[in-house]
Parts: sequence; C-alpha cells; structure tokens
Amino acid sequence: MVEIRSILPGQRIRARGADTNRPGRFEPTAREAFDDGWDLPEEQRLVATEIRVERPRSAISWNRSPDLPFDRSINPYRGCEHGCVYCYARPTHAFLNLSPGLDFETRLIARPGIAEVLAAELRRPAYRVAPVAIGTNTDPYQPVERDHAIMRKVLAVLSAFRHPVWITTRGTLIERDIDLIAPMAAQGLASVSVSVTTLDEVLARRMEPRAPAPGRRLQIIRRLAEAGIPVRIQVSPLIPALTDHELEAVMTAGRDAGAQAANTIPLRLPLEVATLFRSWLEANVPDRAAHVMGRVRELHGGRDYDPEFGTRMRGQGLWADLIQRRADLARRRLGLKESLPPLRSDLFAPPPRVGDQLSLF
Repeated sequence: MVEIRSILPGQRIRARGADTNRPGRFEPTAREAFDDGWDLPEEQRLVATEIRVERPRSAISWNRSPDLPFDRSINPYRGCEHGCVYCYARPTHAFLNLSPGLDFETRLIARPGIAEVLAAELRRPAYRVAPVAIGTNTDPYQPVERDHAIMRKVLAVLSAFRHPVWITTRGTLIERDIDLIAPMAAQGLASVSVSVTTLDEVLARRMEPRAPAPGRRLQIIRRLAEAGIPVRIQVSPLIPALTDHELEAVMTAGRDAGAQAANTIPLRLPLEVATLFRSWLEANVPDRAAHVMGRVRELHGGRDYDPEFGTRMRGQGLWADLIQRRADLARRRLGLKESLPPLRSDLFAPPPRVGDQLSLF
C-alpha cells in the first residue's frame, strides 16, 4: 500500500511556502491524513519550526561544476525557514529522509561546531586557498542564526585565517556581522550578493513568506555599501511571465542602494521543486499558471528543468537570449558590472596557536 504523507489533522499552516509535505524521492512509502469520522476534534495548532543539531565531521563542501564560479562552499544550516517556494535547495532535504516540502522550512538542522572543524581543515598542509562561497545552498542568515550565531563563528575563523569569502543572502542578520565583514572587504577578502526576486511586496510575501521584504533587502545593500563592502544585487530567480518584467527596475533599485554589480538567473525547478511550484502557481496565480509553466518549459528544452551543465543556469532558446540581452543593456545603462572584483587569496595565513614554533621568516 502506497500512502502520501500530508498535513496532519489539527495542523494549520501560516506563512509557509509549501502547502504539502510529500516525502522525498528516496522514501518507499508515504502517508496521507484523512478524517474517517472516528477522531475527536482537536484544537488547531500552527506548524512550528523545529531545530535539530548535527555535529559536523567536515566543514567544506567541494564541487566540480563548470557552471559555478567557486569550487568550495560552507553550509552552517540544512533547510531554510525563509520558505521560498521555488528554492532549488529543497531536494537536499530528501537526503535526510525529510520532505522537500514543509519539512525543508520547518525541520531545520543547525551545525554548531562547524567553525572549529573549518579551522582544522584550513590548517591542513595540503589545503590550497581559493574563495569559499556561503549561502549558495541555504541562507546562512535565516532567522535561526539569531540564536545559534554559527555563521558569525565561521566568519571569525575566515577572518583570522585571512581567507576570501563570498556571501549570498537575503537575511537582515548580515548587518550584525558588518564589523567582521567590512575589515575583510577592505583587504579584498569579502564580497556579498543580496538576492531580490521582485519589488512587489505582496507577491514576495506569497513566494518568500519568511524572508525580509524587498524594500528591507535594499536597505541591507545600502548598509553594506556604506560600510565599504562590495555588493552585487542578484535578480534571482527570474520567473518568466511573473517577475521577468521587473528585471530592469530591480537592477535600478539595487544600483540606487549602492550595489556595484548585478546579475540574474532564470527559475530552476529541479526534482521535487517542480511539483511544489506548480501547486503554488495554481493556488496563488491560477490565471497565469499555465503561461508561467509554458515559458519555463520553453526555457529548459520542453522540460520543467534541464540539469545539463552549460544550460541549467541560464536556460536556452529565444527567451533566455532575450533576458541576457536585457540584463546586459541594463548593466551598461546603469554603470553596473556583472561580477564583483575578484577576491584575494595571497593573504591567507593560518594564525599561530599556543605552543606553535615561531617562523624564522
């Protein structure tokens, strides 16, 4: 018997991106809750966020993707409470035997101790320095960071080692760490990308229910820029027939807030994300659902998602080319770069520890 696990009786959803909790692709069974008339009425309760703890054995994750400008990253958390319905990282929760749906945004994994593991990895004689990316999977400055401060400890290690770091976020908590990031940026060791999907606050609240509002993200850019930190605005994901008309307006708002660069990545719907996003479209913009998905499939060769290197990050076809041309024209008109200046790797130096032999040079 195959069952489909869904929302349990008595549970109520508010300010969440996903409206289902279907199991991940590795689960042999699923359960579906239904009322058979025998249960006593229960008081409804909101689906709450749960935090579990993982003791990490490694800190740096490595990749060999030709589509990415970095080969290493750090993930202080698994899952993300921001709850963005389109998040391409949702399928990673299936590896934890959890749902890429509601579980991804309500059953989070914090990784305390990762800073100490990172320090040990950076001290290995075989380690070769290059910029490390943080926030490319789940946001390091999501609300849980307020209590756990794992990202701040990771930054403290990177600062002590003078290691280059590229941060991607939409969380306001990054402002707390300006005291660490600004001195690193002054040495060419840090830069930040802030993602803004839309300037429509109503649409943003529906798609990204627990992320800061678009206007607040622009304030983040302004505060970082005022502190001398290089900032890029990422108009990502760009959703065809829903947010693509805002491309130039979002870039302009980012420039006015102090961003030096801007880029855009079209919507990606890998694995379980496609089903979640289609469900969201039908519930929130039913009049445009078919149009949006039609454009998405046009962008990805007739499929909901094309995982091929070289095309997965930019799409293919007429619409993808048009978006790239619009972005190029907007950058030239606004005086923006596509990328921020490269980070320095020549300053890397493990700090001395108590008992270490001093160098003669």
